[in-house]
Amino acid sequence: MNAVIIGVLLMLGLTLFRVNVIVAMTISAMVAGLSAGLGLSDTLNAFNSGLSGGAEIALSYAMLGAFAVAISKSGLTQILADKLLSLVHGNQQNSSQLLSMLIMVIILGCSVASQNLIPVHIAFIPILIPPLLVIFNQLNIDRRAIACILTFGLATSYMVLPYGFGGIYLYSILHKNLVDNGLEIVNTQVPYAMVIPALGMLAGLIVAVFVSYRKKRNYSYNESSQANELTDKPRLNDAEKRKVIVAGTLAIICSLLAQNVSGSMILGGLVGVMMFSLFGIVKWDQSSDVFSRGVAMMAMIGFIMISAQGFASVMKETGDVASLVSACAEFVGENKPLAAAMILLVGLLITMGIGSSFSTVPIIATLFVPLSMEVGFSAMATVALVGTAGALGDAGSPASDSTLGPTSGLNADGQHDHIWDSVVPTFIHFNIPLLIFGWIAAMVL
Repeated sequence: MNAVIIGVLLMLGLTLFRVNVIVAMTISAMVAGLSAGLGLSDTLNAFNSGLSGGAEIALSYAMLGAFAVAISKSGLTQILADKLLSLVHGNQQNSSQLLSMLIMVIILGCSVASQNLIPVHIAFIPILIPPLLVIFNQLNIDRRAIACILTFGLATSYMVLPYGFGGIYLYSILHKNLVDNGLEIVNTQVPYAMVIPALGMLAGLIVAVFVSYRKKRNYSYNESSQANELTDKPRLNDAEKRKVIVAGTLAIICSLLAQNVSGSMILGGLVGVMMFSLFGIVKWDQSSDVFSRGVAMMAMIGFIMISAQGFASVMKETGDVASLVSACAEFVGENKPLAAAMILLVGLLITMGIGSSFSTVPIIATLFVPLSMEVGFSAMATVALVGTAGALGDAGSPASDSTLGPTSGLNADGQHDHIWDSVVPTFIHFNIPLLIFGWIAAMVL
């Protein structure tokens, strides 16, 4: 059996049975490597060589966690929470429902902007979401709906909007790899080919918010939870509030500018923390505590991302990605509907294992572009197939930052399970529609 299939299915199976994601990926990588005949030594070497690729990501998340703690200790998040709580307590049930929808729209807007308008990716989540958890609890909002909203913004934006991370995915990665493998198409056509798959994501979001998770869900309020520890600063008077708002606004702006100019989340987080210290909001002798709590908040995500890099390295080292695609090509022959389905399913499988659509496209483009051209797909259909095959799995992978990011914020009080509350809901509501709408795009374009 193909080692990639074995590794991915084993990893998914173990995580569904609540085995720790890091443990699941490590075991699955070892089993996949051994089944491919690499031997234990070569498998471990491949796994270890991939770990270094996740170090920068892990440090980035730790620094973002420190920035989130600094913002919370300043009292800025408490000001926001108090304002929203006053709205909740001062309204009747119908108005509370309206407020719930308003909060969801704001979160969706922030998520989309994080990919295209202000490309900070998931950096905003540990800053924005934890202080809102008490609001979600007051309104009995199902956090699975919030997870779907966040993931929709993180994934759909880069699929169809050619700005920020979208410009990187659509032009620098997708178009470049398509052209490099013999497809003739103008780069401005690429976003239009991804519109139909993006509509599938929109359909999934509508179902998630208005059907699957529209009912109220109760969460406990724990005074000692991490989400509340982050807002343990005493109540502020009006003058202190004004100072915090000014300092916080400048810190966030400077952090975003530093990240956009340097392209480094590490520098962005560091600048944000330093700005709070310069204004005296966070004392210099408290900086060690801020960084320690930031690392604690984001440590699990960082280690998952490091492990994911090791897992992906083993998958590539087996060489079974190419053999998997070759087997699919022989199986489908010139049957276009079957070829489209197989391309999408293989893309789903690969991305679920690697956890990144940006890393998946270069792997599958070299194999799927010639296959699509041989079967007779148009240029636009080929773009839709490869682009969708790359994006598939990003929403529902345990190792994807599109699911890890939402979990980092929603689980600040320990009441949001990564697999069952982030991964499974996003897989159902986004990957399944993507498969359907991606197949439709390939047939009609």
